[in-house]
Amino acid sequence: MLMPKNRQLILNSIRTNLKIFIKFSRFLVLILLVACKSDNANKGGNAETTSTAAATEQAKTTSSKKIVVFGDSLTAGYGLDDVNDAFPGIIQDKIDALQLDYTVVNSGVSGETTSGGINRIDWVLNEEPSIFILELGANDGLRGVPLQQTKENLQGIIDAVKKRYPSTKIILAGMQLPPNMGQTYTTEFKNLFPSLAKKNDLYLIPFLLDNVGGIAALNQSDGIHPTKEGHEILATNVWNVLKPILK
Repeated sequence: MLMPKNRQLILNSIRTNLKIFIKFSRFLVLILLVACKSDNANKGGNAETTSTAAATEQAKTTSSKKIVVFGDSLTAGYGLDDVNDAFPGIIQDKIDALQLDYTVVNSGVSGETTSGGINRIDWVLNEEPSIFILELGANDGLRGVPLQQTKENLQGIIDAVKKRYPSTKIILAGMQLPPNMGQTYTTEFKNLFPSLAKKNDLYLIPFLLDNVGGIAALNQSDGIHPTKEGHEILATNVWNVLKPILK
């Protein structure tokens, strides 16, 4: 049995150690609180920085003049790993390299016909384009759609753009068909685009697929849709007409 004196010494030692532990615990809690506050402040700072950067990028996109590319699978970049490898994305790179205040909007839909284009033109025009590139008609031709119908649909799209935005510059991408569609049909189809361009005072890309169409090495296995390298050439064909307008 412990003597009263020894018991008192032990109790005093326990009390002392307990006080030290409590003080240390309070100190540790204080350190943790300060650390958490600092970490939250840093997170808040990072979030604010990220938010500011996003807002700046959004403001830039909003303030930029729009180039809307309205087309089919050629515009959409069918079969490519990255849609930015399609010619509209390459055009954007060329614009950025020159530090011009334009944003390219890819409004391509694979399989789109001129009839489908008529149905969605009003929605696409919400982009308020300064320049409108019309790339439709190829699917009409491959399906043997009557040329008069294709012509009327393209005219309807042109009219819709001019009515809503009279100052918008319109570029029409010319297309051609393989000879197996018949000589008369392919010839009239080819002539349809320069005819519309002349009638409506539009800029014309004579043949979007120039130096690409029919060249196996520049097309995917279907023989119709360009590879990434093929799109580089398409972008050049477009750029030759677009660049003087931008300057």
